[in-house]
Amino acid sequence: MTLRRFLTTFVLLAFIPVSLTAQRKTRYPSYKGLVMAGYQGWFNTPGDSAGRGWYHYQHRGTFAPGSCEIDFWPDVSEYKITYPTPFKYADGSPAAVFSAHDKSTVDLHFKWMKEYGLDGVFMQRFVAEIRNPGGKKHFNTVLSNAMQAAGKYDRAICIMYDLSGMRPGEEQTVLKDIDELNEQYGLLKGKKVPTYLHHNNKPLVVVWGIGFNDRRAYGLTESATIVNGLKERGYSVMLGVPTYWREGKQDCISDPQLHDLIKRSDIIMPWFVGRYNGRSYDQFKDLIAADVAWCKEAQVDYAPLAFPGFSWKNMNGPKANSIPREQGNFFWRQVAAAKKAGAQMLYVAMFDEVNEGTAIFKCATASHLPLNGETGFVGVEDNLGSDFYLWLTGQAANWFHGKGNYSESIPVRK
Repeated sequence: MTLRRFLTTFVLLAFIPVSLTAQRKTRYPSYKGLVMAGYQGWFNTPGDSAGRGWYHYQHRGTFAPGSCEIDFWPDVSEYKITYPTPFKYADGSPAAVFSAHDKSTVDLHFKWMKEYGLDGVFMQRFVAEIRNPGGKKHFNTVLSNAMQAAGKYDRAICIMYDLSGMRPGEEQTVLKDIDELNEQYGLLKGKKVPTYLHHNNKPLVVVWGIGFNDRRAYGLTESATIVNGLKERGYSVMLGVPTYWREGKQDCISDPQLHDLIKRSDIIMPWFVGRYNGRSYDQFKDLIAADVAWCKEAQVDYAPLAFPGFSWKNMNGPKANSIPREQGNFFWRQVAAAKKAGAQMLYVAMFDEVNEGTAIFKCATASHLPLNGETGFVGVEDNLGSDFYLWLTGQAANWFHGKGNYSESIPVRK
């Protein structure tokens, strides 16, 4: 190469935006066409080296029959490391669980994503956790293991901040945290994590919990600081908003500034979990089509949510609300309605959420559950198998990829 040609090439490269060079390096340049799930990663056990005890398993400090915070029991038959619990099966044998702190656990989860076709996950970072050294250390460990596993199994991965419990002033905690993660993983340069999810030519960051009317300590001012800070740094932003964000009612504040903030974002994902069940969904699904139309006019992308069912009786008592899974039909009706409404991407709640019974990963079937006093546990339907909802989510991903011949009828597993 001549010196003149070299200098010309150098000058041209110098003026190419960093976001475009990052886009060329990432395996996942857009959320469009993908089915992604939320990943809590908050489960700990005594002996897992995190020092958090039975975290998110226990209820009021105790994890034992009659006192726990999970409704589904994980199928741990494939885990390299498990931990015995005070729970036992009917034959007297002990029941075990996993810890998200273990690298082998996260690796197995991403292995399942690849095997069943889930495109990837949004890694939750709770502001109420990362404000504390112990919580931040745990979630940093989970994230580090997930980044490695995402590359190993070619799965999309994305940072998602949950603002629940955030106090005014802690918006700077979020911005400081993303700066630290960028320094560690090179998010803005797209070099160290080639499967990090991008959107609109920039690495995507999700901020969940904006606009809810449940008396949160923070409001739109703090939320705007985070969104503006992320935008200024060079990220695209997805907002997790209330179900009725467009109309400003029920679970949503009535403030026109929310729409202004939404229009500054790249994608929104309304939170639908618990808002309907199998009986009421037909009356609800028209809302999605109206949401899509609003977002199209505002030039904001829209990611509807689908969840397999819901249950949190061990957390809130036997009379707490629950939503049956209906052999997968409830989940598939949401997938089909999203496609019919013109959605180009889908958020699945959640990959590992056994507390509220929305988990799609492998959970114990109804006939293989430990004993738990009067409340018991909820199992995956026996005739389906522990991996059914992973498989069904993979079918949804195929549909959003434009593969297969899918319809409103739930696919039949062969």
